[in-house]
Order: sequence, then C-alpha cells, then structure tokens
Amino acid sequence: MKIRTPRLFRRVSLGSAVIWMAAFVLVPNLLILLTSFLERDEATFVAFDFSLHGYSTILSPLFLDVLLKSVYLAGTATLICLLAAYPFAWTLARLRSKHKGLLLLLVMIPFWTNSLIRTYAMVFVLKGRGVISMLLTGLGFADRPVSFMYSEFAIFAGLTYTLLPFMILPLYSSIEKLDGRMIEAAKDLGASGMRTFFHVVLPLTRPGIIAGCMMVFLPALGMFFIPDILGGGKHLIVGNFIKNQFLTARDWPVGSAASVVLTLLMLGLMWLYGRSSRKLGQHGGSEL
Repeated sequence: MKIRTPRLFRRVSLGSAVIWMAAFVLVPNLLILLTSFLERDEATFVAFDFSLHGYSTILSPLFLDVLLKSVYLAGTATLICLLAAYPFAWTLARLRSKHKGLLLLLVMIPFWTNSLIRTYAMVFVLKGRGVISMLLTGLGFADRPVSFMYSEFAIFAGLTYTLLPFMILPLYSSIEKLDGRMIEAAKDLGASGMRTFFHVVLPLTRPGIIAGCMMVFLPALGMFFIPDILGGGKHLIVGNFIKNQFLTARDWPVGSAASVVLTLLMLGLMWLYGRSSRKLGQHGGSEL
C-alpha cells in the first residue's frame, strides 16, 4: 500500500494536469487556429468554409501600421523595464543583508493585485491633480497642474509599472547564479569595470535578459486595457485590434489570425531564448 499510494498520486496529479492543459490551453488554441482559416458569417460569426480572409486582412496596411505601433510601444516599454530592472536586480542579487528576502517579497507583491486595478490606480498618479502634477507644482517646476493622461508617456508608465516585476525576477535569477570568480579574473587581467560588464557580466546574464524581455514584450502587445484607460484609446495596439475584431466588428477569423500571429511571435522568442541558453552553455563548457 505504501508503494502504490505515491504511484497513484503521481498518476492522478499528472493526469489532472494533462487534462487541464488540454481542455484550457490546447483545445482553445486549436479552435483559434481553425477559426483563422474560416469565413466570416454575420449570423453565426463563422461559416465552415475554408478561407484566407483573416490572413489577407492582417496583411493590409492598416494592421501592419497597428503592428508597427505595437512593436514600438512594447519595445520601448521593454527597454525602459530593462534599464530600470538591471541595476535593481544586480543590487538585490549582490546584497548581503537580512532584508534581501523582504525586498524580493516587495517585488512579488504586485503579482497579488489585479493588473486592471493597478492601472486604474495609475490614473490618480498621472491625472491633472494627481501625484506627479502636485509634486511638480510643489517643487516649482510647473505653475499649474499638468496632466499626463492620454499620452504615450502614460502608456509607457502603465506598461512599466505593470510589467517591471516580470523583468526583475529573471534578471535576479540570472545574476544570482553569476560566478564571481569570472569578474575577479577579468579584473586581475586588467579589464576596466566597463569592459568587465560588457564582455563578462552581460554575456553571462544574457539568458536572463532574453527571458525578461520576452516576459515583458509579449504581454505588452496584448494589454489592451492600458492604452484604453491611460491612452484614451488613441493608441491602438495588437491587443486592442484583436479585442475589437472579436467584440466590436464580430470578425472572428481576423481576430483569430491576429492571435495566431502573436502566438508565432511568442514561439519565435521562446526558440531564441532556448538557442541563446544552449549557446551560452556550450561556450561555458568549452571555456572550462
């Protein structure tokens, strides 16, 4: 009985996980893929006739413009998160203090709050009589209230605020595993701090950088509520486009085709991350 119980528990656990992933991940994605090759129907949303209408639509200049705008917004937010998160993650990973766990906990606390609620909280920071405006007028940098709402700055602030923990945690994990002897060896060989960072630290922490960028960039493409709330709906991204196709235009094949494109982009970034990790492992092995 003692032997069979763990085996039964393992089978039930794995079976439940497989059923859950199949029902709520695999099947919905297969339905999205199938819908992207169907024809639009006014009455039933889709007609079971093979069509490339969805993919021909997303190749139009309108969608390409939305895609380029989305890449610009998501890419800039990713860069801001990387520049802000790397020094913090480095300090946190190298910190030798009993408060290290507390700081790491503070990074993870935002995960416990719904991102939509946090986005609405940003309104009170960015509006005309919000925190930033009151700070600027109080310090004498502005003689009247300044509103940052409905601008690209507000979108970048919202995306950075929401996604910064997703950049910090992979960087922290990668930096913490960094072998300090590599840095000491570079300094012993006469490398300056800047050369040590770019030629030793940066390559060794590249998997964390790629993982963090992937975890920020992809969600930034789909977080349609941030441009809607903070940008006033003036900046359309892929997430807004997909939402509008499903809920407003009722063109499910086009929305599905755009979703497939996002999924392929995600798989491409995952492949890039895996390839980078393998190359780094081979390089490290050859060095040893």
